[in-house]
Amino acid sequence: MKIRKANLNDAEGIAKVHVDSWRTTYRNILPDHFLQSLSYDQRTDIWKTNFSHKNNYIYVAENNEGEIIGFGTCGKREKNKVEHSGDLTSIYLLEEYQGTGTGKQLLMQLFNQFKELNFNSVFVEVLEDNKTRYFYEYYGAELLKSEKINIAGTELNLLVYAWKDIDNVLAKF
Repeated sequence: MKIRKANLNDAEGIAKVHVDSWRTTYRNILPDHFLQSLSYDQRTDIWKTNFSHKNNYIYVAENNEGEIIGFGTCGKREKNKVEHSGDLTSIYLLEEYQGTGTGKQLLMQLFNQFKELNFNSVFVEVLEDNKTRYFYEYYGAELLKSEKINIAGTELNLLVYAWKDIDNVLAKF
């Protein structure tokens, strides 16, 4: 397994992981018709646009055959007004690679990026029913608040977590 900085040529592979992981991660959370309507082509276009944003940091995980099996992204959301802070915006893995340490390696890479950007704290948003929140909690994320959101006609609880000390997180690796 290899973690590396992504490039525009990775957009299609990232899109495939994005769609496939949403279909497994959000099964029984979001409506099936919504998950089945997700499109590789549409997500590829979105990812090509994501690469054009200079404050978007995108990393991919590859298996031994060089196939993209996961990705992680970070930066600073426009709505984040906290000085010296950033946002972990996503970590997604194909289901068969979950629990293999790949997510941990992506998280470490993202936190090294935060350190390089001189951020002191990091926020992450995760759906309450998404078991990934336990992964974030394990690495020290503290729950700040919960808010209601609507995705595909379904009301969900969005949890906002924060890591208040990047060095504490990096020390866990």
